[in-house]
Amino acid sequence: MSAPPADAETYLAQTFLAETDRIADLRPDLALLEAGILAGLRLGLAADSRTFARIFGVAHALVLRALATLAGPAALLALAGRDARTQRTRYGLSPAGEALLGGAAA
Repeated sequence: MSAPPADAETYLAQTFLAETDRIADLRPDLALLEAGILAGLRLGLAADSRTFARIFGVAHALVLRALATLAGPAALLALAGRDARTQRTRYGLSPAGEALLGGAAA
């Protein structure tokens, strides 16, 4: 017998928040949105900016700004490509990101 969708959604939300908090504790210099992007990637929820923005109800421009920070001097993400029209940006963990999160994304 499977759990009702609300329970699965609650579990996923709690897992996402716990992973975001864990990453924020590991790297207090990261904004919560940046930690959330890493958590979403780690949990296999989103690997591009538009998907993350849609799932979590965040403005796409804010996600793009956070990606720029994560791919910049922090180098926790590697940008894999950007659609010129929509600005959808695909990303993955860099070696430093993999080291931080204890391995590749789920």
